[in-house]
Formats: sequence, C-alpha cells, structure tokens
Amino acid sequence: MNFTLHVWRQAGPNSPGAMKTYPVKDANPNMSFLEMIDVLNDELVARGEEAIAMEYDCREGICGTCGVVINGRPHGPHRGRTTCQVYMRDFADGDDLYVEPWRATGFPVLKDCVVDRAAFDRIIQAGGFVSVNTGNAVDGNSIPVSKVDATRAMDAAACIGCGACVAACKNASAMLFVAAKTSHLGTLPQGKPERFERVRKMVHTMDAEGFGTCTNQGECEAACPKEISIDFIAQMNRDYLRASLFGVSAEEKGGAG
Repeated sequence: MNFTLHVWRQAGPNSPGAMKTYPVKDANPNMSFLEMIDVLNDELVARGEEAIAMEYDCREGICGTCGVVINGRPHGPHRGRTTCQVYMRDFADGDDLYVEPWRATGFPVLKDCVVDRAAFDRIIQAGGFVSVNTGNAVDGNSIPVSKVDATRAMDAAACIGCGACVAACKNASAMLFVAAKTSHLGTLPQGKPERFERVRKMVHTMDAEGFGTCTNQGECEAACPKEISIDFIAQMNRDYLRASLFGVSAEEKGGAG
C-alpha cells in the first residue's frame, strides 16, 4: 500500500511548526500505524534526516501515550481504539494521511507530535489521597460494594488519560478525564470520605491549567478509546455543585458513609 503522509514537524515548544510531506511506499497493510512510522523513521535516519518524534509505550491500547490526530480525528478513524491499534489496512491505498499532535493550551507541543501532558498529572495530584487505615491488607469482602457501584466504578476507571477527549473538544475541555477520575473513586466506599473536596480541588486545578469548559456536545465520548460515558460529567457536576454550596460535608469530616 502507498500513502502520502503529512506530518506536523516542530523543533521545540518555542519554535514555529509546519506540515511536512513524506511518501510511504509498499507499506504492509497488516502493520500498525506506529510500525509504519517506525519504518519511515528508519528511512529518514538513513538519509541523514531527523526522525519524527512521536510518543508511545505499551502499544497495547493501555498506556494512552500514543495519541495523535489522524485526518482530523484523535487516534484515527475508528471508535474505541488507540493510535497503536490502528492498522494501515484501515485506510485506502493512495490515501493522504494528516498527522498532528493534540491541540490544546493545556497540552503544549514539546516536539513534532509529542505534547506535554503533565497538566493531567497535576490534576490527579490535586485530588490528594484516599483515607485508609494502615496495617495488614484488608480482606476484599470486608466492605460490601453493590454490583451496580462496582461496575460503574470500573467503567470510569477504564480511562487511560490519553487526552483524546481534550483533542476532540472544540473548547479543549478536560471534563471527561476529570469526571472519570473523580467518579471511579467517589462511587466506591473507600473514596467517599474525600469525595466532594476531591472534585472541588481537581476542577479548580483543571481550570487553572487552561482547559476549556464543557458545552455538552459529546465529541469527547465519541473520541475516547475506552468509550467513557459523558454521564460521569453529570455526576461530577453534581458533586462540584454540592461542594461549592455546602463546603466539606459531614460525611467527609466523619468518614465514609
């Protein structure tokens, strides 16, 4: 298969960037998108050119670092996949492929298609810790958790923090990410002591990092490789409203309820 690849090249955070075109010839249709980039980079290095900077780690759809925008869609043409799970057979022979980094104030470009996602780390850090008793490991069945709550918490915990929700949103909002991270803890008994204060701190940090507001159009859910539901945003908004109106609750002062 043959393709024309248009890739965003940028030397550094303070350097101007531009799209650069590379022909890709005789690509194996069964190779992944990242494997195709590897082959192209080998060719560039052999010609004495600088390789395209692109971030990745596990290549199993788990780590979330591989995210780029392909033809205007975060992670590429399919729902429920990360970039490393996109294969060249997903495109038509002769296609033009436009590859760009996430575009958001909260994700400044470091080089080429690599962005700084440390803002997500700072949002997580703002949430603090979960209050637990120290000592021996607690038996897994000592705290009853309903099937409904356990399933909902697991659905939220599936978020891999890739930032596709931010890249897809016209406002560059991180609401889906923050909602997933607060909801998977706030739904379980172990996370309830700090539930409302956690939401308040994480939302304030999200705003301070320069992410936009949510206008509830659903692009984030459509782009999320783990298909996190926007219902979690509603849960986070309710918790944030309660924290804003009533402050730290008796539940937070006295422990899990």
